[in-house]
Amino acid sequence: MKRFLIAIPFAIILVVLSSCSSNTQNWTHFRGSEMNGHANVEKAPLHWSDTENVVWKVPVKGVGWSSPVVFGKQVWLTSAEEDGTKFYTFCFDLKTGKLLDEKTIFTSEEPQRIHSTNSYATPTPCIEKRRVYVHFGDFGTACIDTKTFDVLWKREDLRCKHMQGPASSPVICKNMLILHLEGTEDPYVVALDKTTGETIWKSVRPKEIYDPLEPVYRKSYQTPIVINANGKELLISNSAYMCFAHDVNTGEVIWTFTYGYDSTVSQPLYYNGLVFVNSGWIFEDNTPFFTRQYAIDPAGKGDVTKTHQVWMYDDEVPQIPTPVIVDGLMYMVHDRGMVTCLGAMSGKPFWKEKLKGNFNASPICAAGNIYFINVKGECTILKPGNSFQKVAENSINETVKAIPVFVGDQMLLRTKDNLYLIKE
Repeated sequence: MKRFLIAIPFAIILVVLSSCSSNTQNWTHFRGSEMNGHANVEKAPLHWSDTENVVWKVPVKGVGWSSPVVFGKQVWLTSAEEDGTKFYTFCFDLKTGKLLDEKTIFTSEEPQRIHSTNSYATPTPCIEKRRVYVHFGDFGTACIDTKTFDVLWKREDLRCKHMQGPASSPVICKNMLILHLEGTEDPYVVALDKTTGETIWKSVRPKEIYDPLEPVYRKSYQTPIVINANGKELLISNSAYMCFAHDVNTGEVIWTFTYGYDSTVSQPLYYNGLVFVNSGWIFEDNTPFFTRQYAIDPAGKGDVTKTHQVWMYDDEVPQIPTPVIVDGLMYMVHDRGMVTCLGAMSGKPFWKEKLKGNFNASPICAAGNIYFINVKGECTILKPGNSFQKVAENSINETVKAIPVFVGDQMLLRTKDNLYLIKE
């Protein structure tokens, strides 16, 4: 294990943009309405199975690892045929599970290949009043009126050679819908007018840096976040090879931070004035591939790799699941099940504990506990703190790669074949 700490003065950093986040009484994005892995609920289920405390259970056609989003009384979800020829949207009634709307929103005659662990419907939709935005990467992006169920606009011209399939989720920010499309050729980030679907800005990754890389090292699957640092609205996008901070209004690159190669999947975090990003796989002479967790002061300009790193940690850092920060402590679960608790401001490890199973879903903090769900549907609930404290264990006995969604005192859980509403 290596941990590096660099002491630097902190600039005054503001909170995440309220204009780029949604009502926390709903669940509007990947990892919650604030995209930070926190549910704004006072009570959440502690005990369930595929029959116990199940309010309703509905089958979901196709295959997809996207998570549901919730606004008011509606639950929206995406899916696709296993062969990538048809792409679906579903709207369910939150109270009853009744199917309110189903669409075949896109079709593809020659779908790209995907990784065996991925799906063609992995990006989580995002939702706001009267509109839901669904995104399937290269296969299409659309906006649907949540009252009439009319399709308001579509884009099928945003090209991306994903190589392993789509995964990055869309982000609503002010008048924009922001999409991250980093494949093996000409990777880019684009902001669309959320009302019309027209392009507002597009930022292509620098060719002088990315062209020399092998195509396999250019791709990225992360979902960006928006922060406000020193009054500057920044889109934080941890690309393959380096992290980019863009002016969210124009797409201009404000700073970059270089860390390694290959796929980045884990979403950036922002807490108490620091940006936290996971690298993709890194390979150095005489060492194996591994992933690093970095803490960065976002107040710089230009290449900040050597000037604004606060700390780095590289002992069993996850590639896919995104960490969650609770009361100054970062909790991350490695893809193979090792949970590590770090001090968010220092990178100091407090404890490590192995959970059973492998993990794709990111941990979520709800009602004072942290929920870790492995791919077999086994959930370990932990109490936050600088020591390991197990609260409960549960199993749904189905494949789970989507994150749990908490609204009120209920939990929505999407499995390979079904969508559950659970309540104690």
